[in-house]
Amino acid sequence: MSSGSRGREGRISMEALTIPPEHGKSWYLALMAPNVKGPQYAWLDPSRLYCNQQAFTDCVEDLLQPFQNDTIDIIAGIDAMGFILGATIANRLGKGFLTIRKEGHSCVETKGEAYSDYTGRQKMLEMRTDVVKTGLRILLVDQWIETGGTMEAAIALIENQGGTIAGIAAICIEETKGGKRIKAKYKCSTCVPEHLQLQFNNKYLETFKPFEKKNTVMKNKSE
Repeated sequence: MSSGSRGREGRISMEALTIPPEHGKSWYLALMAPNVKGPQYAWLDPSRLYCNQQAFTDCVEDLLQPFQNDTIDIIAGIDAMGFILGATIANRLGKGFLTIRKEGHSCVETKGEAYSDYTGRQKMLEMRTDVVKTGLRILLVDQWIETGGTMEAAIALIENQGGTIAGIAAICIEETKGGKRIKAKYKCSTCVPEHLQLQFNNKYLETFKPFEKKNTVMKNKSE
């Protein structure tokens, strides 16, 4: 990558609403912001790219590309950030959207599945019982797969009701034990090019550097 390209990536990282005149596949990943609040939070914020109309559009198109010739009956999204991508994908495909909720938010009959999230906390997902039937082909969407616990709970809810996982879509599937299990068993789509996967596995992106520089400047000004 040339120094000019690195410069453009730096500017992309800081200007959330700008659409660069030249951009390659998965260019929008540079828009994602690093965690500045500590280990109790996820290591980055992917939702910053949703603020950019072209980035959001390109992200959705990239996630759908592997499934363009597949039969999909309905889209399911995982509470909460999976609702954004999932509902957008459902609208793009002209399909319905099924929510998989966190425990205690549904007022109808549900089935539940326990799991551990990326922080190690024990939680529960719930899904309504009146939609998924035997053979229904479902594209399951979440924003991110880190340990895989949340996604595997959602998969279990669908398969226990007879549904078929047509595919799994997430911006990134980290190569953890859980992530590898999911990728080995199901057709998956992500936005991360192979040459960048190691950065995501290590939880540090080169495109974080402009954010860090800005944060340092702002901190110095406040002191």
